[in-house]
Amino acid sequence: MLSLSVEGEAALAGRFAALPSAVQVAVLAKATQLAEALRAHVVQDKLSGQVLQTKTGVLRDSIEAEVTGDGTQVSVRLFSQGEVRYAAIQEYGGHTPAHDIVPNKGEALAFLAGGRRVFARIVHHPGSTIPARPFMGPALNDMAAQITDELKAAALAAVSG
Repeated sequence: MLSLSVEGEAALAGRFAALPSAVQVAVLAKATQLAEALRAHVVQDKLSGQVLQTKTGVLRDSIEAEVTGDGTQVSVRLFSQGEVRYAAIQEYGGHTPAHDIVPNKGEALAFLAGGRRVFARIVHHPGSTIPARPFMGPALNDMAAQITDELKAAALAAVSG
């Protein structure tokens, strides 16, 4: 009959029991760091000239990152916060329906057309086709290998450490 005893069995069992928590903490911390790096890449690169030129900065300033973890998984969400209704159509492209444009602060609209100033009480806009100008998807593609490598390294370090 074979008998086996392991010295430090309790310590080893404790270490195995703590692994899921340690890995979760390490991955959550790394995901938070990488989410901020991804958000910065979108804001500082993609929305500052690489894909879209900054006009007002409203879209650029609306980009937020959110990281959540529930003990079994970690999720990162990068999104446009607030009332930036054109964010999705810039990312994916699309069509706007025909609509009327009316003044909201005065009695008439004023704009330049053909080099002349034009005033109108209403403009019948025929709708638009907006081409996709993706800024989030390509940013994620740019960083995908780094994200994978760093998350894997964080998990392995937690297991080893």
